[in-house]
Amino acid sequence: MIRYTVQAEAAPQLDAAVERLFAAVHRQQPAGVRYWYGRLPDGATYVALLELDDGVDNPLPSLPEGRQLQEELRRFAAAPLPEVVTVLGSYRPDR
Repeated sequence: MIRYTVQAEAAPQLDAAVERLFAAVHRQQPAGVRYWYGRLPDGATYVALLELDDGVDNPLPSLPEGRQLQEELRRFAAAPLPEVVTVLGSYRPDR
């Protein structure tokens, strides 16, 4: 899990970068990857969850949209806070 905060005026640009990345992920449909992104009610704090199956490399940095999101984060976000999360339960119906 990664959590970071941006200035409120940068949130629309970051939202757009996240939307572009998810459009690319949906087009590519990488196997063994589960990815979630959210913005907290303060409008400036973001949380991202990335889960990779064993042996699967993170495909996001190889996507142009993934690199663009990273560039936006370097411009607008305070230092991200990566945190390890132990999943106690999860449900995701097939879509």
